[in-house]
Amino acid sequence: MNNILKAGLWMLGAIASFTSMAIAGRAVSFELDTFEIMLFRSITGIVIVVAIASYLGTIRQIKRDRIGLHFVRNIFHFTGQNLWFFAIATIPLAQVFALEFTTPIWVILLSPLILRERMTPIGLLSALIGFIGVLIVTRPDAATISPGLIAGAACAIFFALTAIFTRKLTMTEPITVIMFYLTTMQAAFGLICAGYDGDITFPSAQTLPLIIMIGFAGLFAHFCLTRALSLAPASIVMPIDFVRLPTIAVVGMLVFDEPIQLMVFVGAALIFTANYLNISYSTPPAKPATR
Repeated sequence: MNNILKAGLWMLGAIASFTSMAIAGRAVSFELDTFEIMLFRSITGIVIVVAIASYLGTIRQIKRDRIGLHFVRNIFHFTGQNLWFFAIATIPLAQVFALEFTTPIWVILLSPLILRERMTPIGLLSALIGFIGVLIVTRPDAATISPGLIAGAACAIFFALTAIFTRKLTMTEPITVIMFYLTTMQAAFGLICAGYDGDITFPSAQTLPLIIMIGFAGLFAHFCLTRALSLAPASIVMPIDFVRLPTIAVVGMLVFDEPIQLMVFVGAALIFTANYLNISYSTPPAKPATR
């Protein structure tokens, strides 16, 4: 089996995981608020990360050398994930996924400000095409703008900030450390935000398996994506991720009776084009000169 086929199979695992997380997130939203979902999801993640790290012997890698950067990164991720859970509970799932695909566009726009990376003409063109795609997906006017739509668009910005700070962390931090602080810090954030009023709703017997699924699916999706990118170029792997959109559209129609909106697919096609253009024509940064 060649590496491209293996990468495709890993991406199918990522797509299935992201889809199951969206379905489970929509289902538990009727019982738990977004902060409670994040709290119990993160606790599940802690158990999984610690168990795997202990088994692999990497738990000793956990240190506090860059704790401040971990904190900033996880504030962004916690915010984005809460906005995502709110969006999937309030607007069509296909619309949420289409808006989430703008994350790479925001990375293009924000990286020069945070990482001092150079903005390329292709990057600017990609951002423009992606922005037009967003306008088609959201069709902003007084009648269509809603809190859920704003949350769906905003979560992509915070996921982009998460990706940028993750890139900074991966220069010095092993994956075990990043995942450990991801789960522990967000459990703490969830506890503070869910419990500030002294009233935390615990999962019922029916909801608990779904919470465990969300925790497992979130970690497994990113593991599958990482494995796929290790086997094949991003220009091949990332377009496969867009299969999530028709997949979630069909799931939304069958499970939640959501209509399939043609304009969401038109806008998503432009967003896909923007991302693919940037991936295909981007070049790796030059190595710094040595003395």
